[in-house]
Amino acid sequence: MRGFVPWRLFVPAALLLAATAALLRARSLNETLPDARELATFPRTMDGWQGTDIAIAPEALEVLGQGHFLVRDYQGSSAQPPVNLYIAYFPSQRSGDTIHSPQNCLPGAGWVPVESGRFSLPRPDGQAISVNRYIIAKGLSRELVFYWYQAHGRVTPSEYWAKIYLVSDAIGMNRTDGALVRIVTPIAPPGEEAAAQARALEFAQKVLPLLDSYIPR
Repeated sequence: MRGFVPWRLFVPAALLLAATAALLRARSLNETLPDARELATFPRTMDGWQGTDIAIAPEALEVLGQGHFLVRDYQGSSAQPPVNLYIAYFPSQRSGDTIHSPQNCLPGAGWVPVESGRFSLPRPDGQAISVNRYIIAKGLSRELVFYWYQAHGRVTPSEYWAKIYLVSDAIGMNRTDGALVRIVTPIAPPGEEAAAQARALEFAQKVLPLLDSYIPR
C-alpha cells in the first residue's frame, strides 16, 4: 500500500523517546553524589614519573562546565617525551554539563585524526579494557592518544554507550557521575609509533589502579 511506513522505522525514535522520558523521570529524584577524592590530589610522582600541572584557561573551563578537571604532563626518563594525562570528572550530569568527546575538542585545537580504532589496554591485574586509540596530526607533529569513558566501575570506548549507561544508571542507581580519561604522548621522532605506544602503555599501568579513588565505582 502506497504511503505505508514499516513499523521498524519507528523503533529508533521510540527508544529515544523512552530514554529521554526515563532521564527526565530520574531528574526528579534526589541524586546520590558519591564521595570522590579531589583530582588535585592525584599523585604527582609515580615510580619515576614526575608530574607538572597545566592550567586550564578560564574560557575553556566555561565550555567544559561544572566538572572537576586534571591536566598534567608526566616526565619519565629525561630522554623521552612527556605523557599528558587529562581526567574530566562530573559528579552530576543532570543539569546539562556532560562529558565532551575528544572527537570534538581535538579538532577544535587544530589536531586532525589520521588513524583511529579500538585498542585492548592491559591492566596490571592481567585483565584488559577496550579504549580508543588515535593518531592525531597538526602540521608535521604527530601524537598518540588513548581515551575512554569510565563510571561506576565500567569502562567503554563508545560515547554512544556512555550515554546509554548514563540514562540507565540515573534510574537504577540514582547517579549520573562519570568521567573521561585521556592519555596523550608525542610521536617523536616522527615515525616512532611503537616507542610512543610503549611509553603510553607503561604510564597507563601506573594510572589505572588509582582511578577508582577518583572516579567512584
